[in-house]
Amino acid sequence: MVKTIFIEIPSWLGDAIMATPAIQNIIKTYPDAKIILLGSYVSTQAFSNYPNIKQIIIDETKKEKNRYKALIKLAKNIGKVDLAISFRRSISSKFMMFFIKAKKKFNYKRLTKNEIHLAIRYNDFVNKVLKTDNEVGDLKLYFTPYKYPKKTLGINPGATYGSAKRWYPEEFAKVAITLASKYDIVIFGGPAETDIAKDIEYELVRQGVRNYQNLAGKTTIPELIEKIAGLSLFITNDSGPMHIAAAYKIKTISIFGPTKYKETNQWRNPDGIIVTKNLSCSPCMKRECPLKHHDCMKQIKANEVLEAISLLEEWIF
Repeated sequence: MVKTIFIEIPSWLGDAIMATPAIQNIIKTYPDAKIILLGSYVSTQAFSNYPNIKQIIIDETKKEKNRYKALIKLAKNIGKVDLAISFRRSISSKFMMFFIKAKKKFNYKRLTKNEIHLAIRYNDFVNKVLKTDNEVGDLKLYFTPYKYPKKTLGINPGATYGSAKRWYPEEFAKVAITLASKYDIVIFGGPAETDIAKDIEYELVRQGVRNYQNLAGKTTIPELIEKIAGLSLFITNDSGPMHIAAAYKIKTISIFGPTKYKETNQWRNPDGIIVTKNLSCSPCMKRECPLKHHDCMKQIKANEVLEAISLLEEWIF
């Protein structure tokens, strides 16, 4: 009988959201079990309203002088569990899991070198260790979408991973200016992305656009999820917010440059379109362009994104 399950989720917000189909299948397999969830501050915030979770622990061991001592203490404080599953592959995670007291425990492993979506990878791992055969469901978050008074376009110019994943503020601004007569506009971003958001805001004001909000650096993760979940249309880089939009099947244009869109695109969002150049140098998977030209993003122009939006609107209307 499995009564208590310990789950360590990925540290990145997007990866944590892509793990939700696998976590849903853990809950499906053990519907009466209580879950202890461990992760970074950002990733755990996305699980605030999740069913079956009795405790959420934020991993702050990086702040300690001796992280490995802190990991041992964290593991011991969790106590005995029936099942422990980690979705991380790091040395620190394996070290921490060694000290978890569990009847059964499993560290995440990639089961194939083939390019498959991360949501499938996570679910295949869970199926293997639990000896189940559950299909990969939708990304799942438990927040109520915000109700905007008018049709609203969200733009997300940031990407926490690095500058290589970011499309250019002036191009985001061109798209927003063109669509301002049809949509109210919300600019999203984290605390480190306020400068990019201000660059877009400057262009909007310069062109006489007033029906916008700049929320960069002003939302909690739950607020961010609720605001994205209520959008009519979303334009974003490959990022955590992109996966939030996928969970709520928001009409989305995702701009990909240096990353593997086959592995991290919007999972099961029928209203999502990828805009990418497919250059010979991509995907390089680097945080900054190693060739210094950043053509994978620089060559994507606002008119291409607007064309993609027109196609998406033809699907919807």
